[in-house]
Amino acid sequence: MNDAARPAVRPWWRSPAFLFVLAAVVLLLLLLGQGMTRNPQELPSALIGRPWPTFALPGMKPPHELLTERSLQGRPRIVNVWASWCTACRDEHPVLMDLAAQLRAQGRADQLLGIDYKDPPQAALDWLRRGGDPYADSIIDSAGKLGIELGVYGVPETFVTDAQGRIVYKHVGALTPEIVRREILPRLKENP
Repeated sequence: MNDAARPAVRPWWRSPAFLFVLAAVVLLLLLLGQGMTRNPQELPSALIGRPWPTFALPGMKPPHELLTERSLQGRPRIVNVWASWCTACRDEHPVLMDLAAQLRAQGRADQLLGIDYKDPPQAALDWLRRGGDPYADSIIDSAGKLGIELGVYGVPETFVTDAQGRIVYKHVGALTPEIVRREILPRLKENP
């Protein structure tokens, strides 16, 4: 058989199968590369811009008033989801105490609320007595139902609401002084 009669053989790198696999690998690498540039603390929340979920749960402080989503209206609020069993909450606690002192000095102590998440109320009270209580009040969410409504991944998590009770920001993980300064406090001023 002479060379002219022999069918032309494509090099393997020009085959449709190889080109398809190459395109798929490049696309996968681009997607992974984009994911590596994102901050894992900034998980998107479908609740941003939406009203706080409906709830009716007792507050931790006497007289243990029933708190509702309307309790978050009237002025912007910082709502910190915490628990006495949470190690990261212990790390975050001094930051919250500093934030509470700053808000109290400005006459805005009522802007910092807590949600005690999946925690026996007495354990939470004992924990706050030992470490200090930065919150104007804490919503007792022993069953975790409100946390589920909020899409809580794990504690601590912090939300900021505007004066109408709409969620404007969510932070997953322990707050730091930098996050409070850069992300939390400006949102309280943006929503008078």
